[in-house]
Amino acid sequence: MSQPAVSPRALAWLVHLFTASGAAVGLLALERAISQDFVWTFVWLAVALVIDGIDGTLARAFGVRESLPYVDGDLLDLVVDFLTYVIVPMVAFVHAGLMAREFALTLAAIVVTASALYFADTRMKTEDNWFRGFPTLWNVLVFYLLVFRPSPALTAGIVIIAGIAMFLPIVFVHPMRVARLKWLTGAVLAVWTCSVGAELWTGFAGPGWSRAVLLITAAYIVLLPLARGSIWAAKAR
Repeated sequence: MSQPAVSPRALAWLVHLFTASGAAVGLLALERAISQDFVWTFVWLAVALVIDGIDGTLARAFGVRESLPYVDGDLLDLVVDFLTYVIVPMVAFVHAGLMAREFALTLAAIVVTASALYFADTRMKTEDNWFRGFPTLWNVLVFYLLVFRPSPALTAGIVIIAGIAMFLPIVFVHPMRVARLKWLTGAVLAVWTCSVGAELWTGFAGPGWSRAVLLITAAYIVLLPLARGSIWAAKAR
């Protein structure tokens, strides 16, 4: 006797549940950040990043918007992303000893406030699916700060510049949605993932090759808008 097929609505709920599970993963990362266990903080944030990377594909594949129109998947995604991309990394930043705690807490408060405004901006993406401004990748930025441990002054400068860049009319790639050089970007991110794994495996004491890869891939992502034809968000192509 054949089993009954899963209804489209049930599938839609499962996809939303998968997205929402990112919040639970974010909670685990937050607990580790408070305990100053930064390796597991970023392991959990990596899991959250994987969830965020594939839930949209699942939602489109199963027609979630049509099957369950009264649950806003985009809003759910933003709620989870604010926790895992902003709150948890900023808690790790405060506890990481990168600068005086009072100054770190002040910067973190400013970043969280500015990021909330960024998340509320309906112009977050351009018509050709690039992010407008620095896309609040504080999880990635704080990871880099923990790997390279720059001076407190340089750390503060990097954070301030990134915060300002959220509101500049420049673009950053969305690796899952931007078609331009998507295959190359995917390959670069695969190599970057190996370097991240090496750093986490060694407790942020990775080999020289992994740090070189981290720097090269960062340069690729920053310079990639040049392949778009314009780094300016106002000129969608």
